[in-house]
Amino acid sequence: MGAVLTVLFGLSGAIVYGFADFLGGLASRRVRPVTVTAVAAAIGIVPLLIGLAVVGGVFSWPAAVWGAVAGISGGVGVLLLYAALAIGPMSVLSPVTAVFAAVVPVLVAVLRGTVLSPVATGALVVAVVAVVLVAVVRDASGARLTARGVAAAAVAGCGFGGIVLAYDMTPSDSGVAPLVVARVLQAVLLGAAAIVVAVRTGGSVHPSRSARPDGAAAVHGRRSGRGWGPRLLVIVAACGVFDAMANVFIQAGLHSSDDPATLPVVSVLNALYPIGTVVLAGVVLRERLTVQQWVGIVLAFVASVALALA
Repeated sequence: MGAVLTVLFGLSGAIVYGFADFLGGLASRRVRPVTVTAVAAAIGIVPLLIGLAVVGGVFSWPAAVWGAVAGISGGVGVLLLYAALAIGPMSVLSPVTAVFAAVVPVLVAVLRGTVLSPVATGALVVAVVAVVLVAVVRDASGARLTARGVAAAAVAGCGFGGIVLAYDMTPSDSGVAPLVVARVLQAVLLGAAAIVVAVRTGGSVHPSRSARPDGAAAVHGRRSGRGWGPRLLVIVAACGVFDAMANVFIQAGLHSSDDPATLPVVSVLNALYPIGTVVLAGVVLRERLTVQQWVGIVLAFVASVALALA
């Protein structure tokens, strides 16, 4: 039963992350992505505080420290992702980021001595392949692939993987407490970055991309400084709430079982978040999924079932 809960929480977190990415991508057509992410992170504090009051949590030193590590890791990951996508093709760098986010926690778990069954190992490999298939999209920007872009994308992926590693280290009785710490620090870090970007760029016109490597959001021309209307505020608020919910699912998945394989399973399933984005883009924007994306979704389903039964 523990394995089934782990897979359910991991997949739920990925899907909700994907929804947040889709909404963030829509908002980023009007406002700078770093601004969208900063505001969404700040709004995401509210549902976490409500969850803390309802579910409870313990603000111990380990919970606070690892929560801080998660917040800094995620904030740095987002900022480096922006840097990567600004200098290289998203069609290549987005999957690089997603793969590193999935693989790094797996490698850490293996180095700790975690032994995966042959079925689980095969399922994880299939899931990583699914991540690449779903995340790869056509890039018409003409950007050239550079070593600097690949390095930035890889480190960004490590930052996203660091979130999972940090939450895995939190005490099982900490509840939502480390998530609150992480979200506050991330909001501060991204808020400071948004201010710096606004001051440096002023009202220039430049392309924007979604805040995370969702593999589905296209590059859109956008004039900075356009007003925040009610619709945009609702979209960003929903993005922040979904993002906070995804973190709750990840935390729950990591502590749903004492099996050492829980960490690699959750980390790889979490990297399937592009599925939520491309599916919602198909429903709302009528964007068609490519054959390779459909294959990736099917492989992700097969891998998830295999992990639940392993």
